[in-house]
Amino acid sequence: MSPIAPFLETLEAAAKSAAAAEMAYRREAAERIKALERERSFAFRRANLMRPIADAVARAESEEMAVAGSQAVLRAKLGWSSDSEARSAILTQFAPVVRGLFRNLHPQPDAPPVDILASLGAFEAWYEATHRKPFWDLFDQPMPETPLVDF
Repeated sequence: MSPIAPFLETLEAAAKSAAAAEMAYRREAAERIKALERERSFAFRRANLMRPIADAVARAESEEMAVAGSQAVLRAKLGWSSDSEARSAILTQFAPVVRGLFRNLHPQPDAPPVDILASLGAFEAWYEATHRKPFWDLFDQPMPETPLVDF
C-alpha cells in the first residue's frame, strides 16, 4: 500500500458522502416541492369552487335555494350529470358549508356568524375519512372527450 492511498481513500469517501448528502437533499426538496404544489393546487381549487358558490348563495332568497343553487354549481364543476349514492352523500355533507355561508351573507338578529373555513375543513375531513383521499382530487378526473361532428 502506497503512502498516498489513505489520503485518496479519504478524498473518495468525502466525495461519496457529499454525493449522498446532495441526493438526499434533492429527494427532500422534490418531496417538499410536491407538497407545496399540492397545497397551491388545493387552495386554488377551493377558491375557484367557493367563488361561484358564494355568488349563488348571495343571490338566493332562502337557505333551501342557496343549497340547491350551490349543489348545481358543485355538480357542474365536477362534471356530474347524474346522481349516485356517493354523490348524494357528498352533496348532503357539503350543505352545512352552504347553510353557514347563507347565514353569514343574510344575517339574522342574535345569530352568531358561522366559521365557513372551519365548516369547509370539516367537510374536507369527512370526505378524506370516508374516501381515503382529499376531496380536491375529484377535480383531477379527466373530462370525457366529446366527439366533434361535422354536418
